[in-house]
Amino acid sequence: MSTSPATTYPATDSVNDEWRATSQQSADNAPSDSRFSLTRGRERGVLAALLAGTAALYLWGLGASGMGNDFYAAAVQAGTKSWKAMLFGSFDSSNFITVDKPPASLWPMELSGRLFGFSSWSMLAPQAIMGVLAVWLLYATVKRCAGPGAGLLAGALLAITPVAVLMFRFNNPDALMTLLMVLAAYCLIRALDGASTTWLLCTGFAMGFAFLAKGLQPFTLLPALAVVYLIAAPASLKRRMLQLLAAGGALVAGAGWWLLVVALTPASSRPYIGGSGDNTALGLAFGYNGLSRLTGGSGAGGGSNFSGSSGVSRLFNAINGGQVAWLLPAALLGTLTLLMITGRASRTDRIRAAAILFGGWLIVTATVLSFAGGIIHSYYDVELVPAIAAVVAISASVLWRRRAEIGARVALGAGVVVTGWWNILLLDRTSDWSGWVRVLVLVATVVGALALLVPARRVRHAGLVAAIAGLVAVGAGSAAYAVDTAATPHTGSLPSAGPLVSSRGAIFGPTSRAALHGAVDGAVGGQPPVGFTPGKLPTRLTPGGGGFGGNGIVSTALVNLLKNTSSTWAAATVGSQAAAPLELQSGKAVMAIGGFSGGDAAPTLAQFRRYVADGKVRYFIGAGDFGGGGGGGRGGGNSAISTWVQSYFTAVTVGGSTVYDLTKPS
Repeated sequence: MSTSPATTYPATDSVNDEWRATSQQSADNAPSDSRFSLTRGRERGVLAALLAGTAALYLWGLGASGMGNDFYAAAVQAGTKSWKAMLFGSFDSSNFITVDKPPASLWPMELSGRLFGFSSWSMLAPQAIMGVLAVWLLYATVKRCAGPGAGLLAGALLAITPVAVLMFRFNNPDALMTLLMVLAAYCLIRALDGASTTWLLCTGFAMGFAFLAKGLQPFTLLPALAVVYLIAAPASLKRRMLQLLAAGGALVAGAGWWLLVVALTPASSRPYIGGSGDNTALGLAFGYNGLSRLTGGSGAGGGSNFSGSSGVSRLFNAINGGQVAWLLPAALLGTLTLLMITGRASRTDRIRAAAILFGGWLIVTATVLSFAGGIIHSYYDVELVPAIAAVVAISASVLWRRRAEIGARVALGAGVVVTGWWNILLLDRTSDWSGWVRVLVLVATVVGALALLVPARRVRHAGLVAAIAGLVAVGAGSAAYAVDTAATPHTGSLPSAGPLVSSRGAIFGPTSRAALHGAVDGAVGGQPPVGFTPGKLPTRLTPGGGGFGGNGIVSTALVNLLKNTSSTWAAATVGSQAAAPLELQSGKAVMAIGGFSGGDAAPTLAQFRRYVADGKVRYFIGAGDFGGGGGGGRGGGNSAISTWVQSYFTAVTVGGSTVYDLTKPS
């Protein structure tokens, strides 16, 4: 969908007069065609169809994924039972340890569970709704920069990107993080109208709250936000700098209130902060789950194992390419094109501001994800999607309005050819899946490129053919992957979008597939999870019992044993991955010794013995029975606990699991 030459931008949109005049002048130079005019009524109709289609795609068969990621599902269940667990992000309702992320991403799911009862649907539906909101907000943001046609296109491209479909149908923290990043971009664009301090403060607060969703990861957007306002806001330099300082204060307030609550609450009165290494919220933010994701230090190595070797080709490899890279070359070209077109524009030019905002978001985030040495999962790519969608939509809209010029037509045609060619290469990685999509993309690419090169005034319907074929060329592959993603259940800690990808189509060489197997083997005691097939990359990891990421099936006998307990924790086991299925299926609190991977120093042996002596823990479940972590990891205490239990209590087998009754020492 593109902005019509006849489209006007109403004053109620608060778009600055200079940008409106520039946009109208560009539109006046383009060939007139009423089929491309976007009246207010048509805009509303297309927007309604876009949001309805997005909702259908994100909600369709949502319950098939069950509990998704057991680790976060167990925390959501805990938050529906305990307000304290909800506040701190506890993994269990008895508040022993938190998940290894700040808690905000859990809150919408927990509130939904409290309202409608805890279930797969009540947990996942808020994630899907956040996806619809993200599409709407991106539309509204881009519309203020380049008109409603560009806004609608940006929203549509976001909606059909495979990794976005995956994350907005899953219970990982990335859904809320992405929504809040789009919200921050929207507030920033609003702040540019009249240099509004209020909207700039909202920008800072949204970024602060994004920190509470996933720590430092969303802060890759901060440089672009600051640079855009510093350059493009219609105010004096002094005022702009003071406003940015105020926005920084709003960011601190948005994140700092929770950090302050954690800091002021005695450690004995709250859960251990999982993943922190030192039981502090700042340790969580800047340690293993923060800066170490960039450096690979403090036990956070493994980036190449889960997303391919670091470097410029990482986002294009067989692990990440089908997730997010469909329009990545076009987005990079679009950013450069917009900066060239607006090179001599005024300081406050809105198109250039948008290019810096979304192009900066794209480049900084892509650089971090490409070169980080710590753990980087392929689903982190969702952070790139709004920026890619916005840049492609804005550049396409600007060039379309200038299509009377041969240079603009050539640029549009080149963009279609590059994108179509790259999409065919991505689709070739799944040559045994929907081959007709490749043929469709190839035909649309050729037709679209040729139609774009023809002046619309000379050949009737050339513009219509170019628009339709171009959209098919750039969107068909991604849309096909998106539908496949929505139709496939996803569970575990390593979800991935689209069909199974073969390595033979990876044009950038090997993608560390063997390293991925090795990392997972080490994580689960030498047994690769169900879903890993030699020679292929699993794009939809669905482990059964014992697989990495939990999702184990607990025997009825063991579930009944745990249900018939009244202690603070029905059982203890090593690692949240082992504890999650026990907790979900029994409905009882289970102590996850060592946290997510069993590596946190919580509890110590002395603390655990005190819990047992006080009758707070009834059973100990053998480590590894449900995919839990094994050795000491960063904490090192769980091996001593396991040894002590084995030395002083008798093991029995319940439903195939090794169980120790901690009330009956041998």
